[in-house]
Amino acid sequence: MLITLCYLYLWARWGRRPAALVLSTVRRLRASRCSFTFCRAAAQPGGARVCLSRGGRVFCVGESQSIEDLNKWALFIVSPFILEAEHIAFVTESIWAQGDSFQKPSSSETVVRWSDCCLPVACRPGDPYQLIARASVDDFSKLGAAFMEERLQMDNGLVAQKIVFHLKDPAPKEANGASTKQVQAPPLSPEPSPETEPGQGVMEHSGQGDWKRADEGSSLLRRGCASGSVPAADGDPGHQLHLSSCHECLELENSTIESVRFASAENIPDIPCDHSSPVDGAAEELHPKQEQRRGNISGKAPNILLYVGSSSEEAMGRLQQVLSVLTDCVDTDSYALYHLPEDSALRDPWPDNCLLLVIATREPIPKDIHQKFMAYLSQGGKVLGLSSSFTFGGFQVTSRDMLRNTAQNLVFSKADGSEVRLNVLSSGCVYEEGPGPGKLQGHLENPDKDKMIVHAPFGSRGGEAVLCQVHLELPPSASVVQTQEDFNVLKSSNLRRHEVLKEILMTLGLSCDVRQVPALTPLYLLLATEEIQDPFMQWLGRHVDPEGVIKSSKLTLKFISSYTSEVEVTPSFIPVVTDPDAFSSEHFNLETYRRNLQTSRLGKVILFAEVTPTTMSLLDGLMFEMPQEMGLIAIAVRQTQGKGRGPNAWLSPVGCALFTLLVCIPLRSQLGQRIPFVQHLMSLAVVEAVRSIPEYEEINLRVKWPNDIYYGDLMKIGGVLVNSTLMGETFYILIGCGFNVTNSNPTICINDLIAEHNKQHKAGLKPLRADYLIARAVTVLEKLIGTFQDRGPNGVLPLYYKYWVHSGQQVRLGSPEGPQVSIVGLDDAGFLQVHHMGGEVVTVHPDGNSFDMLRNLILPKRQ
Repeated sequence: MLITLCYLYLWARWGRRPAALVLSTVRRLRASRCSFTFCRAAAQPGGARVCLSRGGRVFCVGESQSIEDLNKWALFIVSPFILEAEHIAFVTESIWAQGDSFQKPSSSETVVRWSDCCLPVACRPGDPYQLIARASVDDFSKLGAAFMEERLQMDNGLVAQKIVFHLKDPAPKEANGASTKQVQAPPLSPEPSPETEPGQGVMEHSGQGDWKRADEGSSLLRRGCASGSVPAADGDPGHQLHLSSCHECLELENSTIESVRFASAENIPDIPCDHSSPVDGAAEELHPKQEQRRGNISGKAPNILLYVGSSSEEAMGRLQQVLSVLTDCVDTDSYALYHLPEDSALRDPWPDNCLLLVIATREPIPKDIHQKFMAYLSQGGKVLGLSSSFTFGGFQVTSRDMLRNTAQNLVFSKADGSEVRLNVLSSGCVYEEGPGPGKLQGHLENPDKDKMIVHAPFGSRGGEAVLCQVHLELPPSASVVQTQEDFNVLKSSNLRRHEVLKEILMTLGLSCDVRQVPALTPLYLLLATEEIQDPFMQWLGRHVDPEGVIKSSKLTLKFISSYTSEVEVTPSFIPVVTDPDAFSSEHFNLETYRRNLQTSRLGKVILFAEVTPTTMSLLDGLMFEMPQEMGLIAIAVRQTQGKGRGPNAWLSPVGCALFTLLVCIPLRSQLGQRIPFVQHLMSLAVVEAVRSIPEYEEINLRVKWPNDIYYGDLMKIGGVLVNSTLMGETFYILIGCGFNVTNSNPTICINDLIAEHNKQHKAGLKPLRADYLIARAVTVLEKLIGTFQDRGPNGVLPLYYKYWVHSGQQVRLGSPEGPQVSIVGLDDAGFLQVHHMGGEVVTVHPDGNSFDMLRNLILPKRQ
């Protein structure tokens, strides 16, 4: 039903709070296909009718308006612009504050920041400065209410004068024979390039994989409505922005305008000032607020520009390396990373839209480009130099050939005065002279304390630069790393390399906040063989309640044939999709898993999730009921609450192999009498799964007692956690396992070892996948369990000793000052045996509280 001004009047008379009143009004006007405006009374559009007013500001409705020629706008996005059903697009017009003309809200008033409520799409500099943005209905209403109460704050000295919801797009234009050749979207700036011709419009993605000009019958805000289509209802997922030629839309808009003309604007009362009821609270009454991460969004786009000099193949490779490390450090939902080519550096007005300029080239920087960079600094710009020749302010770069591409010890001083010591890859240059130390500095741990990182403020407008002569942008696997030893020490410092880079970025004004925890996803029920399809579904039908639910003390699983977003996923309630045709994942290939799973029992019934709290809890309600021949396994791409030993958390980035496997062991069996061996067998199975692949035998993957998977004896690459429950004569054992396969950062992964092996041995081994290795590890585990049950510990210990890291290793008992002993092997129960100084071989146990179980070994009490 179309809203009328009389209806608005009644709402206002009832004393509805301004925020809720604006929100309700926007919802109804949006459904009516009108255009509506928040503005100063003097700027009220001709023919518009006032809905609400306060002081000198009004909220009015009028005929649908079009956005001017989009060729004159600069895009803030290079991906296709999709307007979701609960979002709208609008334009904010602002002016620059003059002196004291902008009165900020008092401290008692709730300030609403424009950049916190919407995502910018495009800008058009000028007077007024215009910004196209998109926002949810709630956030747009929040902006409008704050504007009416003079609580809206723009950034960079802008003052909002008008907020307009535009329904229509610019009408289609003739292509005029323009080329449709693909082009790369340049870094965005608030001013069009002086060289840009009118016919070279802003580029947008057409949705079919190619880029189209905005003047070729397509527009930034159009999603396509065929003539004669019926407008979708408000909130319907099919709601779209319609073309100016859609007759139904025009008729509905006209009827809406006619309906408001029967009411008198003079009868609409001013909205009383109501700071006791902030906009947030009112909006939440009608619609839950959806929080989104926002970057540094204002008239200045959140761009990080990367300059690597020429367009040579070597420079493009360096560009990818810089992109990779920055993507690991900043939230790419908040910042856009662009290549700044040499010609763009000279021609385009990039400084107006650049939050950070990263210079990563050893080539001499041309004088005219250097002048551009210095001008950017003088206007308050931020610069990060990564092993670059760029200097200023008296700094000089001096060559130290003996340091070039070698691992060196660096002492880095953070802004708070604390120090980080790490191994870094030196560029072969150091800094000399220059101004005094800034907030950050880094020097080599050598007699000369060579300067490798300097921090230098510049000018009076806040410009500053951090210049580095260590390769913070290069991973330890980079081709310039010369030796295996350098790779090892650099990989050991990889986490601290990221820590140092994040500290530098934050000092230069960027946010490196931990990204949002990903939303939980449903489980998918998958079967490794067709033979168990019918038996399993029959078993399931007997064990679910009438609503398809199985409950346990930790979790409720609801089995459904298909999943829709209306079904909520929580840590305690997870839907399980039983239709295998609905399953698809880029991270887990069911056919790959099936081909490589060669077991009689283990891993046959799969519960798979893209994101889940922890795989250890997923099998809780099924493990005691399901027939043992239907071996259960839970696999996830990511965990939000990954478990480690004791109170330790297990980080679970994408690229980890993450699973929990159910194993049933008879109490009166070889392994049932030696349950501590289960964790050893699982870690051994992971190592053997890799090293038993032909040509992968030399990949230096090893086991560390009692439950770790290591790269040599240097770095942990995975771990095992075992929970066992004895019921009757059977141990029900959940084996949780996680190991890094493709995730190089922040530590190390199996594919790093393969790449390093290829480099050292001129080999061509292919990287491995998590789904492939999970299947192989489960297969190897079943074989190891069978061998152990037949022959006891002696059946598996030779293979275990082949891969373990402890041969001849010396440890101290009880404390760092305790007696020193040498590790000799495992006893019959799976505990360590050590050679005591008195010549006696004794068994030792971990104390149960150590992060590293080899730190504090204790002798068991004698009976």
